[in-house]
Amino acid sequence: MDKFEKNLEREVTAMRECYRSGKTKQESWRRSQLKGLQTFLKEKEVEIFRVLKQDLGKHYVEAFRDEVGLLRKSLNLALKDLKKWMSSREVKLPIIALLSSAELVPEPLGLILVISTWNFPFVLSLEPLIGAIAAGNGVVLKPSELAPACSSLLVNFLPNYLDSEAIKVIEGGPAVGEQLLQQKWDKIFFTGSARVGRMIMSAAAKHLTPATLELGGKCPAVLDSLSWSWDKEVAVNRIIGAKYGSCAGQVCISVDYLLVEKTFSSTVVELMKVLIKKMYGDNPRESHSVARIINKHHFLRLKNLLTDQMVKDSIVYGGSMDEDSLFIEPTILVDPPLQSTIMTEEIFGPLLPIITLDKIEDSIDFINSRPKPLAIYAFTHNEVLRKRMVSETSSGSVVFNDAIIQFVADTIPFGGIGESGFGKYHGKFSFDTFSHYKAIARRSFLTDFWFRFPPWNNYKLELLETSYNYDYFGVLLVILGLKKSRRRFDIN
Repeated sequence: MDKFEKNLEREVTAMRECYRSGKTKQESWRRSQLKGLQTFLKEKEVEIFRVLKQDLGKHYVEAFRDEVGLLRKSLNLALKDLKKWMSSREVKLPIIALLSSAELVPEPLGLILVISTWNFPFVLSLEPLIGAIAAGNGVVLKPSELAPACSSLLVNFLPNYLDSEAIKVIEGGPAVGEQLLQQKWDKIFFTGSARVGRMIMSAAAKHLTPATLELGGKCPAVLDSLSWSWDKEVAVNRIIGAKYGSCAGQVCISVDYLLVEKTFSSTVVELMKVLIKKMYGDNPRESHSVARIINKHHFLRLKNLLTDQMVKDSIVYGGSMDEDSLFIEPTILVDPPLQSTIMTEEIFGPLLPIITLDKIEDSIDFINSRPKPLAIYAFTHNEVLRKRMVSETSSGSVVFNDAIIQFVADTIPFGGIGESGFGKYHGKFSFDTFSHYKAIARRSFLTDFWFRFPPWNNYKLELLETSYNYDYFGVLLVILGLKKSRRRFDIN
């Protein structure tokens, strides 16, 4: 056991003792930590913009939209509704438990491990942290080492705003992650690739630790042949924004590929060319609105997708690259082979394959032939197609006539299904993810229904059946002899 692991074990033990003291369960503690996060975002806003530019090339407006602004919104909601979230909820019990009451009491899980990823270094670190704190837990946060400037800022400054006994930020690479996973946690929250997600699950299984995995996958967009030119432009603009306008497509909920009808594809491509130039100019490389690829490894991975002999003839727009600045131009491909790597692996970059279909309804079978995506985006006025998309496909979410907006919502859960992950968070769903709803039941000594105890007969069977249906009047009729027993069992 090396020095770091020994220190880590001691720190986790100390954190667990802190949690057991009950401090983190207090509403005042939770509020103070959430307010500390608010202050951190306010005082370090310029620094946050700077490191996001340094690591990812994000423009400060994009950084505010996707990171700082989202976190402010989540903190405001948590502080406003915290008391309500913490409150118990009354529930009813069956008639057989006469003169009783019951409630669900949310309690924190304990010690939480949050392992974040690099494409949204702040929101994907602090959004689950908000939920874990609001629920009253102790937390260890490990930011991604692939965004080193962002990770360093979190490690060096965030602890100044939080209770260091109960919340810690630990910096490091895969080796540190492995040592963290060897510890006993009460919940693991991971955002990242399916490959690492499998490792997380394997480590969690050793301690029977529950885990939430926010993974990814190939999120499709379906674009119907819209009649009105205004609708076409709005739809294509939103698809472009979702594909290229958030971290250069390095987003798990980005549009991975687009499905259109053959007869409509040329119209879509030409409109995309116009709108891409409108957003990023004639030379996107000089635009400050295009984020950069995170590192050389991912740059070369994307380059290999484009230079693949199977797909290079499919490029109809873009394709230029600059390895020194880690820049890849927004790129469109039409009908690359379905067996090519670009169509079998998550792209995670500014490359958009367009797949043409004979009719747009075929998109349902196309989507269903692949692993369940994190999101499906469908642009259509066709109500029948909308209903079929909801009832005949399976995904983390479905969005009609827009993309990515589900991520900014506090009132709906965000999460995947199948290979795109499991578990959910955002808003109250974050609080629920890091809480256990303890069932509390209370019963008076005053009375009992005799039919819950032996000896058994058909009369008691009839009373039990009626009581389990919450039928007070029916139970009374059976007791008074006004309702004959229908049960005639004689099984010995």
